[in-house]
Amino acid sequence: MLKRAFDIVAAALGLMVLAPILTAAAVAVKLSSRGPVLFRQERIGRAFRPFVMVKFRSMVRDAPQRGGPITFGNDARITRVGRLLRKTKIDELPQLFNVLKGEMSLVGPRPEVRQYVDLFRQDYAEILRVRPGITDLASLRYRDEAALLGQAENPAEQYASRILPEKIKLAKQYVADSSFLLDLSILVKTFFGLFHGRA
Repeated sequence: MLKRAFDIVAAALGLMVLAPILTAAAVAVKLSSRGPVLFRQERIGRAFRPFVMVKFRSMVRDAPQRGGPITFGNDARITRVGRLLRKTKIDELPQLFNVLKGEMSLVGPRPEVRQYVDLFRQDYAEILRVRPGITDLASLRYRDEAALLGQAENPAEQYASRILPEKIKLAKQYVADSSFLLDLSILVKTFFGLFHGRA
């Protein structure tokens, strides 16, 4: 219960404190390209319950029709404003609303799309005993995931066969070692990484 109470208080305070940044980001997205301000996508949450995760839209409106679910390297679908939002992780801030709704936690395994959860369903049966989160051990390890995938000959295959299994391993480690102190440590390292470009 401590974790959930912390999530609610921290998310509410975060939304209030970050309101100017959220507003500026929303205006920038709206003025820079056609389409909605928010990007909504189904992800699989705790106990395999699907939910709609929200982010600031960082890609062109018809991005799904132009390519797959994996974003890598200098993906032409990413807008100029979107690159800045992704680099600073501001695009993730709307997920604080998912936290308030109880669909996500501040810290927890990053939520995946259905196709990858189905591919590793047995692993996710263990991982999804907890709420997915905005940041986790894998987020720290793979902060430059898009750049890494951009170097691969087949980014989608590289993600499914190399990166995702490692993320799953880290997610299982988090579930096994989960504690309030571990969450605080991950949050601190996440903020440190934002300001210093490394975790």
